[in-house]
Amino acid sequence: VQLQASGGGSVQSGGSLRLSCADSGRTFNKWPIGWFRQAPEKEREFVAALSWSGGTQYYADSVKGRFTISRDNAKNTVYLQMNSLKPDDTAVYYCAEAPPSYSGSMDHNKYIYWGQGTQVTVSS
Repeated sequence: VQLQASGGGSVQSGGSLRLSCADSGRTFNKWPIGWFRQAPEKEREFVAALSWSGGTQYYADSVKGRFTISRDNAKNTVYLQMNSLKPDDTAVYYCAEAPPSYSGSMDHNKYIYWGQGTQVTVSS
């Protein structure tokens, strides 16, 4: 599994971005996917997660109602649509896979495979 996150950039407050997480290897494991973020001098924090089927979504309270996680298994890609962005959303965003027993986990230590991260910068 080789996850590659992309889609980051610089936007003004209130703007939108869509992040993508693609498996550049063969195929996704049939594992849940999560998005995390890490701002400078802060710990990595959970953003959103999605079951393998895409039927169950999990969100951090800070992004609920603004972010949407989805997946297209035919394209081996998971998306994070981010709307109404705020300066506090500025961070490096990472996608990661966890074993099925940890579906929806907010603990980054449960995730096994990680992408390289993509920078999101939101200016006020």
